[in-house]
Amino acid sequence: MEKENLIKQTCKELNLTYKQLGEAIGLSEGRVKQLAISEVGEQAEKACLMLIKINKLEAELNEQKQLKTLLKNFIS
Repeated sequence: MEKENLIKQTCKELNLTYKQLGEAIGLSEGRVKQLAISEVGEQAEKACLMLIKINKLEAELNEQKQLKTLLKNFIS
């Protein structure tokens, strides 16, 4: 089975359009569209992987904040 293109994967995982992804990683929408149908370069690959990681870390942080709030409410 062929691995999904990283640009398409990133857009799907983060629910972004090509334009939004381009703005987030510093590329034009046209360039992102090109990369979605071709081989992704090293710089774009690293930017996408970092964006995915940041998204996961932000989600974890939000979960921790919610847990902290629940614990405060439980204790008081």
